[in-house]
Amino acid sequence: MREFEFLQPRSLSEASRMLADLGDECRVMAGGTALLLAMRQRMAAPTHVISALQIEGLRGIAFDPREGLRIGALVKHAELARSELVQRHYPVLAAMAGQVANPQVRNQGTLGGNLCYADPATDPPGCLMAHGAQLVLASARGQRVLSVEEFLVDYYVTALEPDELLVEIRVPAPQADAGGRYTRFLRTAAEHRPLASVSLMTRRDGALCREARLVVGASVAIPGRVTRAEEFLRGRIVTDRVAAEAADIVAADIAPISDTRGSAEFRRKMVRVACRRTIAELFGVSGETT
Repeated sequence: MREFEFLQPRSLSEASRMLADLGDECRVMAGGTALLLAMRQRMAAPTHVISALQIEGLRGIAFDPREGLRIGALVKHAELARSELVQRHYPVLAAMAGQVANPQVRNQGTLGGNLCYADPATDPPGCLMAHGAQLVLASARGQRVLSVEEFLVDYYVTALEPDELLVEIRVPAPQADAGGRYTRFLRTAAEHRPLASVSLMTRRDGALCREARLVVGASVAIPGRVTRAEEFLRGRIVTDRVAAEAADIVAADIAPISDTRGSAEFRRKMVRVACRRTIAELFGVSGETT
């Protein structure tokens, strides 16, 4: 690891000016779980590291029945998983946060840092996308709000401008008939990063699916909704056969990546299985076809 200067701005405007002045030579650090590993492996070699930990207004979890959930960018995964507000109103989000990586990462890593790192094989982006979350980006110039889909651009690439920071995650208020599941597939029990993930949020009346948001992550370059499967589920009574057909649509419509962790075809098969099981569990059917 090369030597670097560690900076600790106390305001958003101060941090924004540092980012604008230093450009590509600096990196922002929140929990540091991803950045420090990248620096140790010489994948990143910044001359300056800007800590976000002293910046005011980036912490806390708040809920309003009309406005929904507001999560500060520096909220840790473990905090999100333990929050009574999140557990009560967004149980899928709480359950997902409790599965991120390992206990060390969950107790140190932040939700904002995770999103800004844009690792394709991680849990929060796809789950937040299925919830319809929006991200608040800010700089000395002002604020803008993007959906998760707009924020994630490519492998480890986001829509952040050079002088911007992610300051808040907003999740819409849940509806009375809403329900969901988050499913992740690991190659081995010792792995911490999913090879495939499926996030499904629905509005339903018993076995009738009124609306669905289905997102595949980890097996693709960036998480993405599978709109053809969503349209297929909308207005249908979900049975074993419907769950299987929806899973087939998902498997056909994604563009899985291939790397040392798994081939594209293997990932496609695992997404199909995870998708079928996710739909079946949510709607109370077996998930098996005859």
